Amino acid sequence: MTAPGGDTQHGIRRRNLARVLRTVAAQGPLSRPAVAARIGLTRAGVAPLVDELLRAGLLVEAGRAATGGRGRPGGELAVSDRGPAGLGAEIGVDHLAVCAVDLRGRVRARVAAEAANRHSAPGPVLRRLSALLAEVTDAIAAEGLRPAGLAVAVPGLVARGATTVVHAPNLGWRAADLAPGLAGATAARDGSPALPLTVENEANLGALAELRLGGGDGRPEPPPDFVHVSAEIGIGAAVVVDGQLLRGARGFAGELGHVPVYPDGPVCGCGGRGCLEQYAGEEAVLRAGGLAPGRAAAAHPGPGARIGLLARRAADGDTAVVRALQEAGTALGIALAGAVNLLDPRAVVLGGALAGLAPWILPSLERELALRTAVAADSGRAGGPVVTVSRLGADGPLLGAAHAALQTVLDDPLHSSAPAHSPRNGTR
Repeated sequence: MTAPGGDTQHGIRRRNLARVLRTVAAQGPLSRPAVAARIGLTRAGVAPLVDELLRAGLLVEAGRAATGGRGRPGGELAVSDRGPAGLGAEIGVDHLAVCAVDLRGRVRARVAAEAANRHSAPGPVLRRLSALLAEVTDAIAAEGLRPAGLAVAVPGLVARGATTVVHAPNLGWRAADLAPGLAGATAARDGSPALPLTVENEANLGALAELRLGGGDGRPEPPPDFVHVSAEIGIGAAVVVDGQLLRGARGFAGELGHVPVYPDGPVCGCGGRGCLEQYAGEEAVLRAGGLAPGRAAAAHPGPGARIGLLARRAADGDTAVVRALQEAGTALGIALAGAVNLLDPRAVVLGGALAGLAPWILPSLERELALRTAVAADSGRAGGPVVTVSRLGADGPLLGAAHAALQTVLDDPLHSSAPAHSPRNGTR
């Protein structure tokens, strides 16, 4: 039976189930009347949808809620803390990390490991990542959770709608399809479908995390239009317009790290000259601050360790490091000015490692934006983009990946609610 507009009744029901689940996940606990009011359906129309989600174990009733009207009060609805979970993974230049989040958005398990991934072939890296995935999956299984999908954050260009890393300069990877190397972590052991696998640029996932989790702790919700910048060894950016990622024709939008700042500058790993990474990337700042990158990496291994070193040196008044961070802010401001003039975002959000260095980067960054943009980047002046610091910091891409992996459940709750397998690495 076809509904107006060419939709089938099944398609309408599926979308309404998704609307109910999303609403309760984002705003619950809620009464049935409150859910109906929020999604614009009648109470009678919402009732069978709620019942289906309760039977599937995706919603639970928590206590009783007064309706303010006649009839018996209904139980408050909340998403279950059991059932599907999203697996997020991050491949960094010097680390691997995996976490799992439930439908309530809580991190239920997390592991991380130092890993020298630069110039390592994808195969060994993916085998180590698969072992971490198995560890996290075992941990959540003990709590009644099962993986619904896997999303992997990588520091490079990813083919749109595919699992292939087209180019990751700081890893040394080209045309690397991650799906075969993660087959052991996504394959089913019981005949059920394999886990959906998403591979995405880490800056894009950081921006998605900002959209989903950026508010709270007294902070306003992120605006629907912003540029999200994150950095460690490399620098990435994501552009959000009307609450959606701007991906570009091939999915490569947001490569801020390879925007030329000084066209006659040093050669970059991408093959260009004078790219932003050569002035504001981790290794560039270490060199400018008088710290040899190789020695710093050996003495301070692991994710965020060198950024922490720079922050401590700057806080202690090391003039070379403070000057290096100021110059990095200048370069960032020059690169961002073009994006601000072109896109007119409401905000620029500093995430990743930049969040920890913001006190020393922001003044020169904002000064350059004020000088170079059509509307000065001053939050006190009408129309200018606000420059803010993400509260998620370096966790943004990993959390964004885990939440992205839940997308199949939120888009099609009942199709994704059947018991699934626990991915395991066959070499374990």
